[in-house]
Amino acid sequence: MSAELGFVHRFEPGSSPTTLLLLHGTGGNEHSLIELARHLAPAANLLSPRGKVLENGAPRFFRRLALGVFDEADLKAQAADLARFVGEAAKRYGFDAGRVYALGYSNGANMAAALMLLHPEALAGGVLLRPVLPLKPSTLPNLSTKAAFLAAGRRDPWAPIERVEALADWLERAGAAVELRWQEAGHELHSEELEAAREWLARHLEG
Repeated sequence: MSAELGFVHRFEPGSSPTTLLLLHGTGGNEHSLIELARHLAPAANLLSPRGKVLENGAPRFFRRLALGVFDEADLKAQAADLARFVGEAAKRYGFDAGRVYALGYSNGANMAAALMLLHPEALAGGVLLRPVLPLKPSTLPNLSTKAAFLAAGRRDPWAPIERVEALADWLERAGAAVELRWQEAGHELHSEELEAAREWLARHLEG
């Protein structure tokens, strides 16, 4: 674990040329997704930062003004800082900055979506677990070489169906290859969708 490069983070090298950027949910930290990431992509490098925004002591990647209402100015600032961190970490740890995929859950999935929409150079794509559209970018990015796997719950009170579909629509209109998988579930994750995510990653990480 290190606090260098502006984020408390954890880096674990792997045997793959691809790196997973692990973005935890509210209240998580740099350790929260390590075990899941190793299950989903055993050979990948893992770069896992801790969100720098605190909500009642719980780490997040950007502020929200109320449940489901995001502070867009803070989101843009935090996304820019995270994109910078990924680029500097690539130089520090020697991984390919062009082969970074996000693995994000909840707040972290929304940050991954923001990175794709605002700083597409930072990610080749990602697995976004329980995401919503975090903001509408002022200009449509070119995501023609990017891919995203979205895992959503039809009964998720934190990620309404229309906001999930809005994210998929924005990504597709920007040219990304999007796979949206629905689960009869709430905000919790299920083994079937994680297996689908593992298969998606296997197809993309070594491609």
